[in-house]
Amino acid sequence: MTRFDLCLAWNWEYDSDLVALLASACQASRLSFLSIRPDDLERVLQSLGHGEASCRIFWDRASDSDDDRFLPLVQWARDGAARRINAHEVCSRAWDKTIMHQLLAGIVQTPTTHIVPTYSEQTELPPLGLSALGSRFSVKPARRGGGEGVVVGATSLDQVRAAREEYPDDRYLLQAHVEPPHLGSRRAWFRIIHALGRVFPCWWDAHTHVYIPVTAAEETRYDLAPLRALAMVIAERCQLDVFSTEIALTADGSFVVVDYVNDPLDLRLQSVCADGVPDAIVVALIERVVWLASRMRHETGDL
Repeated sequence: MTRFDLCLAWNWEYDSDLVALLASACQASRLSFLSIRPDDLERVLQSLGHGEASCRIFWDRASDSDDDRFLPLVQWARDGAARRINAHEVCSRAWDKTIMHQLLAGIVQTPTTHIVPTYSEQTELPPLGLSALGSRFSVKPARRGGGEGVVVGATSLDQVRAAREEYPDDRYLLQAHVEPPHLGSRRAWFRIIHALGRVFPCWWDAHTHVYIPVTAAEETRYDLAPLRALAMVIAERCQLDVFSTEIALTADGSFVVVDYVNDPLDLRLQSVCADGVPDAIVVALIERVVWLASRMRHETGDL
């Protein structure tokens, strides 16, 4: 039987650079790597089913796209006790912002938030104390990513009503607007990447979506150490290995988690596209994955 150290399931064309870097890093560390694309699925599933192949670590970057063809592979990884990076059932929970809010509220500071039932369940809005949200607030569907369906700077119930009808089977979060101060020349809005226990804080431009890594000097000068601590708390609660979170500093010096968990993480390289992840962070993330694969190979005694 062929036992691969790492298997990656993927179906997004823009993951190709990540896959190439991961394959190269595995080769350099003498680890076996299996890339599984849609065209490979039938062959791989047959090999797994016949006991001809197995893997130590399974990383799923395909099933989140509603590609049901990958679900048998996801189920195999779960039943086969492979170490899974971002296990599917954990991701499924994290994709619901209302669940993440309930999981994190009271543990970390979050914006003032109202959770609204689905339009399908309750066409008329329940009584809402919008005054608690301030003059502007965000309207977010619970299970949409990448800003889909989000209304930023809403001011009225009419906007909430219209949003609910757009995705009638989604619950919605109404969240108070957070306006951070500037630290030097940048707004104090951050996107933090967590990768298997390592944390990478970045300045984040919500308009251009451009990452700028926070330097060690900036972290010290502006007392940004809480960003790392908060990311670790979120990781412990959500149980994801790889994700990002958005945190803003308020005028009174509080760190508020404004976008709890982003998964799957867009890992396009910044050298390829302006709003990609800085290359050094992607490389560091890959190093963590390779470190985990090497450790698991050692633990199984197959050196």
